Amino acid sequence: MKYFSEKEKKLEIALDKLKKLNLVDDEGLKNIEYLSDQKNQLEIEKKELENKHQNLINQHLKLKDQLKDIKDKNSKRNLDQLKFNEKIDELNQETDILLGEIDKWQM
Repeated sequence: MKYFSEKEKKLEIALDKLKKLNLVDDEGLKNIEYLSDQKNQLEIEKKELENKHQNLINQHLKLKDQLKDIKDKNSKRNLDQLKFNEKIDELNQETDILLGEIDKWQM
């Protein structure tokens, strides 16, 4: 019996020591909380950057379309200018021919 009571006493002492142990690591908890805050901040920044990136992509597409429209208009203008110059050349040739005919009639 004495043997069991000694073991029981030792177990009680061990239990008391275990109860007094601080199993919570305050430093570790602070680090975890700090890392969690940093993670949240980085996620917020990531979302902001993703939004800015999407806005830039949208602006790029819009500017690309505008540039295409400007190029198309410029090409049309150049084509119209060429046609206009051709018409002027034709009129100049016809005028020269008519002036030549008038000169023939006046002689």
